[in-house]
Formats: sequence, structure tokens, C-alpha cells
Amino acid sequence: MKALILAAGRGKRLRPLTDTTPKPLLKANGCRLCDWSIAALKRAGVTDLVMNTAHLADAFEGLPAELAAKGIQLAISREGDTHEAALESLGGIVKALPLLSDGVEPFIVAAGDVVHAFPMERLLAKGKAIREGRLDGHLVAVPNPSYHAKGDLTVHEDGGLDPGPGPHTYGCLMIVSPRIFEGLPAVCSKLFPWLWQWRLTAEVWDGFWGNIGDPGEFAALCESREACQWAKF
Repeated sequence: MKALILAAGRGKRLRPLTDTTPKPLLKANGCRLCDWSIAALKRAGVTDLVMNTAHLADAFEGLPAELAAKGIQLAISREGDTHEAALESLGGIVKALPLLSDGVEPFIVAAGDVVHAFPMERLLAKGKAIREGRLDGHLVAVPNPSYHAKGDLTVHEDGGLDPGPGPHTYGCLMIVSPRIFEGLPAVCSKLFPWLWQWRLTAEVWDGFWGNIGDPGEFAALCESREACQWAKF
């Protein structure tokens, strides 16, 4: 199974840091923000990765060789040279689709700027139902963070979900079927609310997770040695 790490965005809330460094490549205690997802995937045995790029795209070009030395294969899905060329989450997935799947095998999608300790094995466990066509995708949700108090969804104990305001927020981690993207154009388009039409389940992760959105949150992460242990691979 492969995974896509979304890394094309501008990271406006972290300016001026992101004026010269793409947000996923910003370092906290020597670890890049994207390293949390890369490390989690490697722990789960997923070492065939794709990363989409646009804003300061040249900064990512040395990453495949660096990761290859650590047993990770990375392909770059380059959407352009600047953030104006970024295709958003849905468009980015569609453009990267030929690198991600044979049309049957599900793949994982993770944001390159979310730090977490989520065990990716839980996503892999949903692969069989997706391959067999019984499910289109499975999402990881988190309790609503302070910056998004109204939430995106409600996750039920049986794994069902209701879109809309609720106690949970999409945690920017999922496993999904390639079939739902077939025939879509690779144009700038957002994942939500488009994704809600499909057969989805979800689970709530209440462990370490953070969407590093402003300089204060980034500074706090830089001071947290405990958090950085999850970015080692």
C-alpha cells in the first residue's frame, strides 16, 4: 500500500516562516513537520510514498534521495512552482492518483503539516473492506481543537459518522478507495464537502495530535521533546 502526503499549500498562518520554507519542511527540534506522518507510516510498514508540491516546490527535490537512504521510496507529484498552482486537497489527490494506485488498491492520505502519534496500522486494517468494495474510505477524527470549536462531524461508537457541526474534527488522516476519484479532472478543488457522498466510517483519536497553524503553536512544538519522539524514523 502507498500513501500520499499533502504538502503543496502556502501555510499562510505561519508567515513569515513559510515565506522561505514550505510549511511541511519547517523544523521543530530538528524534525520537519512532515516527518511525523512519514515516521508513522514507516512504523506501519508503509514505505512507498508520494508527496504533492507547489509552494516553493524546489525545496522538496532533494527529499527522495534523502529518504531512500532510510528505506523510504518517495515520488513527487509536482503541481507547479508556486502556491498559485496548488490544486487543493481533492485536485492534488486526483493528479497524484497514477502514482498511488492500480485502480483497486486503497491508499492513505496524510497532511504534511499535522503532527501526531496515530498508529497507521489502524488504517491498514480497513484496507480489506475497501478492496472488496464494502467501504469507500475511513477517516481519523479528533476532538474539536480550540480553533475549530464547531467541528466537522459526529463519530458514533459503531464507526458511523454524521457530517456537519459536531464534537469531532477531521484529523487530516484517512484511507480511501481510488475508485471514487476515477474520471475526476485534476483541477483546483477541495476534498470537503465532496467526500461526504461516499460510504465512509471513522474513528476518534484522542492521543497526541496537532495542526500547527500559527507561530505560537509552532514555538510550543519546538519546545516539546516528548512530541518530537514520534517524528523519528
